[in-house]
Amino acid sequence: MSERPSGPLEPRHFRAERVPVPPRGADEVLIRAGYVSVAPHARAVMQGPTYRPQLAVGEVIPSSVVGEVVEAPEGGPTPGTVVAAANAGWQEYSLVPLSAVRPLPRIGPLSHHLGLLGLNGLTGYFGMRSVAEVRPGQTVLVSGAAGGVGHLAGQIARVDGARVIGITSSDAKSAVLVDQLGFAAAVNRTSGTFVEELRAACPEGVDVYFDNVGGTVSDAVLPLLTHRARVVLVGVTSHYDADQPAPPSAALPVQAIAKSLRLEGFLVRDFAERWGTALEDLRAMASHGQVKVLEDIRDGLEAAPSALVGMMSGGNLGQLAVQLRPDPADWPTG
Repeated sequence: MSERPSGPLEPRHFRAERVPVPPRGADEVLIRAGYVSVAPHARAVMQGPTYRPQLAVGEVIPSSVVGEVVEAPEGGPTPGTVVAAANAGWQEYSLVPLSAVRPLPRIGPLSHHLGLLGLNGLTGYFGMRSVAEVRPGQTVLVSGAAGGVGHLAGQIARVDGARVIGITSSDAKSAVLVDQLGFAAAVNRTSGTFVEELRAACPEGVDVYFDNVGGTVSDAVLPLLTHRARVVLVGVTSHYDADQPAPPSAALPVQAIAKSLRLEGFLVRDFAERWGTALEDLRAMASHGQVKVLEDIRDGLEAAPSALVGMMSGGNLGQLAVQLRPDPADWPTG
């Protein structure tokens, strides 16, 4: 990050540098990246602390990566092993703690380990199954539903028997959710009749709200929540690009009390001991055609800044990432 953004993110807030790879620490693994994730958290951490400290000017943008081990401590993965790591960054080579490295089986596209079989899939899985406790016949509403997390979360709820409604930023994205992913309906939040369309799509109210966006979108959802509805707080992308984020709705505390709402935020690491089972379930859903993966893979690390800028204005569909290596099919098996 070359300077701290104030207001909407722009390409000038980034700069590329070529520097030597630093010496590897005793408990660190050196990874050569093949795929690097582009995620809203990269913008959030520029604005302020999240589950990690606020990004300082001059620091590397944090990111999940899929790559190949170059060096590792004794007892760690051997060089050539394909791994995923959540504590890496927008760079060709990353040093990450051994505890943060996960060797990968070569099953399906490696890019899926950033999306369906990565943090996005795990967020959708635990958000719907463990936090929201979705049950058959319920109405589940997902904001940011065409994004990396949202499109997976909505499909998982559908697999579990829910009627799923998506909120997107365009009619084209809404059509993809309904026609390709099996959502019952989708509503474009930029429409002049968004509130009316949302109400019409949820005639029985909303039992679970999986919220990636916050802001005025969530304000529109609040009146539709049923008694004892669950609100899963995943992200607030409407705030990340704002110079002065809007304050929380004054109606929220009253509605939460009157409707006995349950609002809960979470991080996927809260469920770390259950990741293995979740990943097996996600892989099975995809192999049986129950869940489809949407990806937007750009070419080269230099494409990451413009990809993130575009994401903040709704310019992506599904998992957004950049590919650094031209022939990932030739990577060795982990």
